[in-house]
Amino acid sequence: MNTEWIPTLWSDTFDEMLEEELDYNDSWAFQFNYSLQENLSKEERKRGWKIYCHSAYGRFRCGTCSKTWPSFRVIVLFRYRLRSGTARGTVIMRPFGQACRRCNGDFELPGFSTEEVERVLLKLIGKIKKNCYGEEEEDDGNSSSSEKVWTKPHERSLCEACSQGICCVED
Repeated sequence: MNTEWIPTLWSDTFDEMLEEELDYNDSWAFQFNYSLQENLSKEERKRGWKIYCHSAYGRFRCGTCSKTWPSFRVIVLFRYRLRSGTARGTVIMRPFGQACRRCNGDFELPGFSTEEVERVLLKLIGKIKKNCYGEEEEDDGNSSSSEKVWTKPHERSLCEACSQGICCVED
């Protein structure tokens, strides 16, 4: 599994999955915003924005000491909307980083496997189908409880999402 943050892995995979998963002729843009927040204003809600927060499996590499570590609690935040009447949708993503336990320095961005990116985006597309197109959300047989295989406690002091009060994972 890669320890580098590769934005194109997410955007390219999203584009490929759209063709397979969404039977609509709308065009969707996939963007990144590294200061994206979880809260939506009333105005943003009126304009159709929705939030989806997910805890994924990723790997990190410290930029200072090169230590690597895995995490089952990598927080990725998505904002999405389909603009009614325009047939254009937008997804904005923010990955949250973690700091190295040894260096306790900057938050490092995560790396993900292709399989994990596909798993997360499949769940996002399920939310889009439900909230933008009124489809029933499909049960993919992977309940979130069966996915959770945590071997170590979540270190809130090293989690960027926790430091901003928006970590979507409860201990």
